[in-house]
Amino acid sequence: MIYIGADHRGFELKEILKKWLIENKVQFFDVGAIEEVEVDDYPDFAAMVAKSVASSPEEHKGILVCGSGHGVDMVANKYKGVRSALAFKKEVAIQSRAHENANVLTLPADWLKPEEASEILDVWLRTNFDNAERNQRRLGKIDVIEGENFK
Repeated sequence: MIYIGADHRGFELKEILKKWLIENKVQFFDVGAIEEVEVDDYPDFAAMVAKSVASSPEEHKGILVCGSGHGVDMVANKYKGVRSALAFKKEVAIQSRAHENANVLTLPADWLKPEEASEILDVWLRTNFDNAERNQRRLGKIDVIEGENFK
């Protein structure tokens, strides 16, 4: 399952990405915001997406959108098993999946045109982890760090 969420600054782009997901027959669940309300707080939506992904981090994925992408990315990475990557171009999205096996894609609505964001989402969803020994080793080290810090 793919979980998608955004605050008010990412709301419009989230709605565009939902249309893209529907057109491409990708199953998803929208955790909110359900409407554009300027007083909402990005940690609320980021936490809902991250908690959902963390429940089964090898099976679930997430998409987060806010103005800069920074806040939601920081929140998502507070959850054990979540590997959120802030992507602002295709190449970054591809590497986040191929090398780091990212399971949450964070997009900065203030800096991306809708067609750029859709293209980034497309390549992110189509890219698989490359299973290279060096990347497995590095993810193992991240697992050790999580084990030490998420008790």
